[in-house]
Formats: sequence, structure tokens, C-alpha cells
Amino acid sequence: MRFSHLALALLVTVIWGSNFSVIKWSLGGTDPLLMAALRFTLCALPAVFFIPRPQVRWSYLVSYGVLFGSMVWGLCNLGIAAGLSAGLTSLVVQAAAFFAVGLSAYLYRETLGWHQKLGGVLAAAGLLLIFMVTDGSVSVKGVLLALAGAFCWAVSNFVVKEARTPQMLGFLVWSCLFAPLPLYGISYCQHDAAYIVTQIRQLPAPVWLALLYQVYVATLFGYTVWNALMRRYSVSQIAPLSLMVPVFGMSLSAWLFQEALGAQKLLAAALVLLGLLVNLFGPRWLNRLLQPRSI
Repeated sequence: MRFSHLALALLVTVIWGSNFSVIKWSLGGTDPLLMAALRFTLCALPAVFFIPRPQVRWSYLVSYGVLFGSMVWGLCNLGIAAGLSAGLTSLVVQAAAFFAVGLSAYLYRETLGWHQKLGGVLAAAGLLLIFMVTDGSVSVKGVLLALAGAFCWAVSNFVVKEARTPQMLGFLVWSCLFAPLPLYGISYCQHDAAYIVTQIRQLPAPVWLALLYQVYVATLFGYTVWNALMRRYSVSQIAPLSLMVPVFGMSLSAWLFQEALGAQKLLAAALVLLGLLVNLFGPRWLNRLLQPRSI
């Protein structure tokens, strides 16, 4: 991989890791579902007037918009608002990789390898440790909401796979048209239209800047660059770099919010990341270990 492309991929992981801290900061005193709705409204508008609609069925756009926008980020916002730290949220959502493996085995009748099972066990042990953190940066409700978001993220990947479109920026932008609708609907049912309008009008300028960061930097720029690199290089070269997202996420959260990174959190993070590594590279590592070496 060219150094410039590696640097670009690492920049995206820094952006995605920092995005969780930006979300936490922007949620102070605002409705978490409304913030997610505004994020994806701005992702879609005005971009849909300039980016052609991808040649896929509308059902794929609707499904991905609701799953990725409404569910993944609506649930993550709720999890952070419920007391889960930004750093640990960036770690918990990595469970999407294991949900994807399980769903793939169920939907496509694939047999799970030893590395996938071992990776899942290691990650589950790490997530269990997160439930047991007692320093005030974790709530059971927050972890469960983030895990639900991770599951929806895994399901959304199958929508992308079935859509089979190379026009990923257009797919993302047009699907974002449908992401805010359930979020606005829930906010309306919980409050009313006047509440939504008042909340939007009273958002301070720094929160709008945080929203613009989530829209144009973390979502449109981040996913466009990442998907372009995925098309250029093999999955085995690009996918492991996503392991840096929780590393940057936890580091930035600790720095910005003075969140303590105790031994229990670090062990939990190590187990989850080790599980992901085993899931990705287990057979390759074993082959190298067993390969006879010439003297």
C-alpha cells in the first residue's frame, strides 16, 4: 500500500474515533434522537440535488437508511446519553464484526471456523468486563443500546452486499433521505412539533459545528475515502486498520473528558481487539506457526 493511502486510511480512523467524543460533547442538553435526525438530514440535503441516485432498488436505500442512520447512530446517541462513555462506545460497536459473522453463518449456512469462534469468545469476555466497570463511565442500559446499534450495523452491511453498487457515495447520500424520518417521528411522538422546532432554533453555534463535523468529515468524507480504499486494495489490507478506531476513540475520550483508563478497561479493550485480530488473521497465523522452517 502506498504511504499516502495508508496515511489517509489512518486519518479516517482518527476521524471516526474522535466522532464519538464529538457526539458526546454535542449531546449536552439536547435530544439524542433529534441530533441523529439532524445529522442525516444534513447528510442528504442538499447533496441529493448534486449526486445522481445509484441504480439500485428503492428498498435497498430505505433499508440502509433506516438501519445505518436511524438505528445505528440513533442507538449509539442514546447509549452515550444513557451514561456510556464515548471511548467505550467506540469499542462496543466493534461487536458489529462478530454479529456479521454470526448472521453470515445463519443466512448463508456458512460453517464458522475455529478462529471465528475463538475471536467471538475473546470479544465476549471483553464486553463482559465492560459491564463490570464501576467508575461511572458505564451504564448497563448504555452498553445494551450500543450493542443493539452494533447489531444493526452488521445487518446494514448485508444490505450493501445485496445492493451490489459501486456508487457508494450516492448510495450513502440517497439512503440518508430516509434515515431521519423515524427519528423525527419518535421525537414528535415523545414531545410535539413545537418542541422539535424550538430545539433546533436553540442549538448553539458550537453544536452546529459539531453536527457539520459529523456530516461532512466523519460521514461523507470518511466513508467515501474508506470505500475508495476498499475498492483499490484487498479487504485484508484495509479492514484491520479499523481496529485503530477504538484506540483513538478511547484515547481522545480520556483526554477530552478526563475519563480514567483503568486496568479493567484496558484489559477489556485488549480482549475485544485481540478477538477481532484472531477473527481476521487466525488461520494465517496458525499456518505460519506450523510451517516448517528451513535451516
